[in-house]
Amino acid sequence: MNKIILLMHKESYKGFFPSGRFILLSLIITFIMGFFILDTRIVDARSNALLMGADGSFAELVKKAKPSVVNIYAMKIVKENRMTPRSFGRSPNDPFNDFFERFFKDQMPREHVQKSLGTGFILSKDGLIITNNHVVEKTEEIKVKLADEKEYNATIIGRDPKTDLALIQIKPEKSLTPLPLGDSDKLEVGDLVVAIGNPFGLGNTVTAGIVSAKYRNIGAGSYDNFIQTDASINPGNSGGPLLNIHGEVIGINSAIFSQHGGSIGIGFAIPINMAKDLLPQLKKGKVIRGWLGVLIQTITPELQDKLHLKDRRGALIADISIGGPAEKANLKRGDVIISFNGNIIKEMKDLPYIVAATPVGEKVKVEVIRNGRKETLDIIVGELQSKYDPGSPAEARPYLGLTVEKITPQIARNLGISGTEGLIISQIENNSPAAEAGLRVRDVVLEIDQSSINNLSDFQQKLRSYNNQDSILFLVKRGSSTLYLILKVKK
Repeated sequence: MNKIILLMHKESYKGFFPSGRFILLSLIITFIMGFFILDTRIVDARSNALLMGADGSFAELVKKAKPSVVNIYAMKIVKENRMTPRSFGRSPNDPFNDFFERFFKDQMPREHVQKSLGTGFILSKDGLIITNNHVVEKTEEIKVKLADEKEYNATIIGRDPKTDLALIQIKPEKSLTPLPLGDSDKLEVGDLVVAIGNPFGLGNTVTAGIVSAKYRNIGAGSYDNFIQTDASINPGNSGGPLLNIHGEVIGINSAIFSQHGGSIGIGFAIPINMAKDLLPQLKKGKVIRGWLGVLIQTITPELQDKLHLKDRRGALIADISIGGPAEKANLKRGDVIISFNGNIIKEMKDLPYIVAATPVGEKVKVEVIRNGRKETLDIIVGELQSKYDPGSPAEARPYLGLTVEKITPQIARNLGISGTEGLIISQIENNSPAAEAGLRVRDVVLEIDQSSINNLSDFQQKLRSYNNQDSILFLVKRGSSTLYLILKVKK
């Protein structure tokens, strides 16, 4: 194309009369446009061939992928207390109780088999299969049915409840065909996708749709990062592949949003790149995660303003675990982590997954914003353990609508509070500034505007400096968590 454009500026065309120049220019433009139209048609034809085949369907894609998708039937023995006559809706004094006890006690079930349905797909020729953890956990027996209807017993190789992934294996009679794995990071909202699964035990079923959203957090765990799709996903689809138009796995179907148990066009899949990162550990039978030892929260507009931050990028540290890697590296409450081991932390949810994927014992650099200045600290990543994840009441002045008290050893024992640091909120008025800020009774006030609050005198003295419409940054401990809250002073 560059050569054609250059030809338009050659001096040799000076001899042409105006109309000749116009005709020549028109011919050149027509040729260029025709070339691009033809090229676009070729690209479209290639895309359509990959996506739907010559007859305008997904048939070719499905034919290649279907043999690699398996149905999973997991069985669990559930032990129960045997039924009593009251189970039939009778009262304890019913005269027929003896009758039921005598003639039906041996027929009353003491245990039953609970079956769960799911899907998986083949990862290796020798029978490695990936699926969801919730499909196979706590099961007595796992059976896998291949596309050729052959059934095999499966064993669990490794599970990871935190990401809902599991690796199982069968011993096939012949070499299997694994599904190719794609790159979920390259997926775009609006891309076409195909889901294959075993809904309601019906066997391999194909549905199609688009990527509705990425990076969805649905409250399933600390490592939520779901792909949302409107491709129909129903119970039994769990663990099945979500494919791109090239037939590559870009997600593992895991959950649906539904008010009645069926699909309403809101399904969620685990990005395949997350699974690829964990596969080496799943093959060893155990997933070991890095641990930083911080409690973090999202930076709201109010927090950004109060902490004088330039933007809302990063993860705000609300608390530090005693003796953890963060404390040893001198990270502090109020620090905003903006980079971890060279990875930019755009949002709070970016940090847990990046830390978890970092090898235990590795020394990394962490960039933080502290009091408006950027600092870089070295930290040695720890290992995440499975357990993880009398004074007189004082009226707040100015009016905040809360009452605080000193934490005595007796109060600490009665409420199950560890230590006597800070002041405990004993009362909050309805519709008050404290209530609107999200403060609660039994919250322990640790700091006000990043100043420690150790006693009632500190509390009262600090509050005297605030006027109407001021905002106050509270750091409170709530149960085992610590968080920042913004309170706006009102008349």
